[in-house]
Amino acid sequence: MLTIEELSEHSKIPESALCKVAHESGSCPPKQLRRGYPVYAQLITAIAVVACLGFLASGAMSAGGEEGGTEEAIGRCRMGKIRIQCRPGAQVKVTQLAHEFWFGTAISRRMFRGRADSEAREKYLSILKDNFNAAVHENALKWHSTERRQGETSYANADRMLEWCEQNGIRMRGHCLFWAVDEHVQGWVKDLGADELRRAVERRAREVTSRYRGRILEYDVNNEMVDGSFYASKLGDEIRARMFQWAQEGDPQAVLYVNDYSILSGRQLDAYEKQIGELLAMGAPIGGIGLQGHFDDSVDIAQVKASLDRLAQFGLPIRVTEFDINTDDEAKKAHLLGEFCRTCFAHPAVEGILMWGFWEGAHWRPKAALWKRDFTPTPAALVYRDLVFDEWWTRWEGSGDADGVCEVPAFFGRHIVEADGAGREVPLRKSAGVLRLDCTGGSPDAWRVIEGD
Repeated sequence: MLTIEELSEHSKIPESALCKVAHESGSCPPKQLRRGYPVYAQLITAIAVVACLGFLASGAMSAGGEEGGTEEAIGRCRMGKIRIQCRPGAQVKVTQLAHEFWFGTAISRRMFRGRADSEAREKYLSILKDNFNAAVHENALKWHSTERRQGETSYANADRMLEWCEQNGIRMRGHCLFWAVDEHVQGWVKDLGADELRRAVERRAREVTSRYRGRILEYDVNNEMVDGSFYASKLGDEIRARMFQWAQEGDPQAVLYVNDYSILSGRQLDAYEKQIGELLAMGAPIGGIGLQGHFDDSVDIAQVKASLDRLAQFGLPIRVTEFDINTDDEAKKAHLLGEFCRTCFAHPAVEGILMWGFWEGAHWRPKAALWKRDFTPTPAALVYRDLVFDEWWTRWEGSGDADGVCEVPAFFGRHIVEADGAGREVPLRKSAGVLRLDCTGGSPDAWRVIEGD
């Protein structure tokens, strides 16, 4: 048992930092965070978290970055400028509201049902709303969930989850229209003859995308095609391209993804690269590249960067669609999550990272969860929040120069710009790079907004 100051002396970490992380992680009661009070061994976890945060903030991990380091790469590809015209000396404040980059998670259908424990459901949804700006159905939209028996189709669970996300400003992606692996194809589909199967596949592709047109923004079309070949073995390789084409006809605006595993580790990178090229040559309207990232107790960051570089050649957006790290070593998980997120955020082709679940009570690999069963955050959750809502979050205050100009570097996303106490929400988009805002035109509604130079 040590006092907080003794722990600080031994670890060389400031008392204030230990207190902050210990309090947020729930590893030490607040009354024990005063000088002279004893603290317990659980604070070793807090030490690890603070060490991780300090290491991450130093920008020392250059493996994920381009020339000049990770931090410089993040600045180049994740930040733009808000140029504000105001009166000279006006007090100006810019506060970020949301990221354009997708920081998302898979969500469990049982947490949206009336049968879920009300207290757990409330906490689950609160964490979801406060920590993520995108979501994906974990299982509710899969064909074997929506049509377990032929002709008995129900989208009730998927609808309920989508409606909640829409009401709370969370963007949604659809997973998945088809799953190419035999063991995940329902029995009645396997029993169909070739002609019947082709018609069922066409119906499914059109039905889902047309049903959610303009609401679900993107889909994994035929999950795990590198190892899985059920549909191709029954209907020929061209069915893989036709799936994309039929899905596009259901919703021409939806972005259609390939999605597979063991790509970031490099094990199936060659096969995936070849397959994407073949699908594009067949006319498949692929709009994005999905990368699963299910790791255990190690992540080869150099290989992650190499895989991203290889796939960027296609000129398509890359989404990390299923990310988790399955280890009971919480300090290691926090460290690896930080390295991985930095590497991906620093890569210009990557447009999002989605965790494959976040709560231990509804996670396919419970040790990988960011929040424990009692909803306390793990060290990895604290690292995640520190990056997404602190280090990569715009908070700026200043005043107009002699010409009434402020130029504010800001992360892409939505911001509130205030000048002399009046404010307006504005978007800073990566596609534009620059947002010009003239605040001299009276009320905020009359402020002139121009995107781009």
